[in-house]
Amino acid sequence: MLKVGLTGGIGAGKSEVSRLLVECGAVLIDADRIAREVVEPGTPGLAAVVDVFGPEVLTADGRLDRPKLGSVVFADPERLAVLNSIVHPLVGARSRELEGAAAEDAVVVHDVPLLTENGLAPLYDLVIVVDASPETQLDRLVGRRGMTAEDARARMAVQATREQRREIADIVIDNDVPLDELEQRVKDVWSGLVRRARTSRPEQ
Repeated sequence: MLKVGLTGGIGAGKSEVSRLLVECGAVLIDADRIAREVVEPGTPGLAAVVDVFGPEVLTADGRLDRPKLGSVVFADPERLAVLNSIVHPLVGARSRELEGAAAEDAVVVHDVPLLTENGLAPLYDLVIVVDASPETQLDRLVGRRGMTAEDARARMAVQATREQRREIADIVIDNDVPLDELEQRVKDVWSGLVRRARTSRPEQ
């Protein structure tokens, strides 16, 4: 099994690369998706969040009110750390469960937005960084996601820098390109990942 960490700045195109890798045959473990799953109604994760932050972080139908919770934690580093201490272990456990279900020769891609920020590179056999210029990121966030330029720059500013991401990268996929060119770049990367997975010894 080859464990790959995939990351990239907001608007760099990481989601598109993960989609293309899945089309090639990768097993995708999406940290953001799992983080939502572990606080679904009826889960121990949601109960723990409500126990700490109170029922006011729930919507009328009993789901987690993410904007409300975000307004509480992102202005308070200590409360954010408490939330992370609840959610991150649950995400880790579910990720390991999904990884354990994959074939021995699988390429398992962990899509982790904050891989660089949280120092997670050592967890993977290699790290792929999807890279784009700040100008490209801004254009995509404004043009495709409907953000204001001010909001987009603010989101970009709180993430790791382009240089910090590239420092931890084993492979950099340049995404300042049209989609057809990106597709070919991902296929080339995939070929190398498959070769490496086949030659890797199964874990003991």
